[in-house]
Amino acid sequence: MSIFRVSLGFVALAALAGCATMAPRYGQPAPPVPAAWPEGQAYQQLAAAADKPLADISWQEFFVDEKLRGLIALALENNRDLRVAALNIERSRAQYRIRRADLFPKVDANANGNFARVSGDLTRTGTAETSDEYSVGLGVSAYELDLFGRVRSLKDQALEEYLATEQARRSVQISLVAEVAAGYLTLAADRERLQLARETLENQQASYNLTRSRFEAGVSSALDLHQARTSVEAARVDIARFTTLVAQDINLLNLVVGSPVPAELLPAALTENLTAMKDAAPGLPSDVLLRRPDILQAENLLKGANANIGAARANFFPRITLTSNVGFGSTDLAGLFSGDTFAWSFVPRVSLPIFTAGANQAALEAAEKDRDIAVARYEKAIQTAFREVADALAQRGTIDGQLAAQQSLTDATAESHKLSQARYEKGVDSYLQVLDSQRALYGARQNLIGVRLVRLLNQATLYKVLGGGAPQ
Repeated sequence: MSIFRVSLGFVALAALAGCATMAPRYGQPAPPVPAAWPEGQAYQQLAAAADKPLADISWQEFFVDEKLRGLIALALENNRDLRVAALNIERSRAQYRIRRADLFPKVDANANGNFARVSGDLTRTGTAETSDEYSVGLGVSAYELDLFGRVRSLKDQALEEYLATEQARRSVQISLVAEVAAGYLTLAADRERLQLARETLENQQASYNLTRSRFEAGVSSALDLHQARTSVEAARVDIARFTTLVAQDINLLNLVVGSPVPAELLPAALTENLTAMKDAAPGLPSDVLLRRPDILQAENLLKGANANIGAARANFFPRITLTSNVGFGSTDLAGLFSGDTFAWSFVPRVSLPIFTAGANQAALEAAEKDRDIAVARYEKAIQTAFREVADALAQRGTIDGQLAAQQSLTDATAESHKLSQARYEKGVDSYLQVLDSQRALYGARQNLIGVRLVRLLNQATLYKVLGGGAPQ
């Protein structure tokens, strides 16, 4: 048999390893959610559909505030969670390349030297003998002919896991963008609340000073004086509390961004950010949910589990491995490449499982259960996404009415405070009425800031739960 025939046979056997695998045909499970978003009183104020759904709007287009854009860009560059997600992609890509490399023979160069001395008791001549052997060559070691798709199935599984890590990175990025926006807006709200508390303290201090003058003149009672003092102290408590919250908000932003946030990128007040984001249409559930990266990740893992069944099935069939070597061998190093020193070897090996004590069957059953678990997780991811979007839409459908009512309440409370102050100064009412109206007005203004914050946070939440938009 010539080396040409050996090589030809090797290539022919390798060609038998086709593209087919024994994995089941994949079919995307039907989404276990309604075909339309919920309807009802909570959703009746939803705006008309926009030109394109949010999933097609980049974050640079969705977030229009320049400071917020700069903060998001800084976070995308420095955030450690996003960096870990990117490194996971690189790791999974390497794992996929390892599995893919198993489809091809691995050729190694080798050089060997063998020196031996045999004692005289073991030789025919009765005298000790020494031997030297040298060899160099190229060899293929235990290359598996993938006739039943085992190696290809493992490669497909590694590919889906790699694709899943890419979707995981997208999911982390979307969550990061939304988290930065939420932290930015929360800081803006707390700074505005702190400013309101400081303004209230100034007003309460002026009122206290006036009441003290009236008390010293004998016009106001000691009760009025102490009631005025309680308002001053309450405002001081709120200043201390909101000062703490502002500092904590900045610390959180530093963590999320991954580096100290420049002061010029920090917001001053929430009223400056009421148009920081665009409104966007949700689209249909099937269009939105199946494009969310966390759901795409779950589907990739499902496809990987499906491919792994093919590898488990292939374990029931023969496994053919080839080992070959081509080179030169001689007992004289100087004559290694001269004379009749050419040598080759070709060792095919067939392994057929006869008795495995049920291990292969158990491995197949485990692979099938892994696929069933992946299906359940995929369906749960869709259901969770549907609920998140529905919750955000319910809040979106009612928040404008709540904001309008809170604004009216604040205006009415301000008017009530003005009237109670005038009645007190004319001696019609006691200072207790003024104190109650001051507290009501302060609380209404704080609540107005809170409702405005909720409305903006709802927009950031919709950005996240509707798929986050395409990167730009």
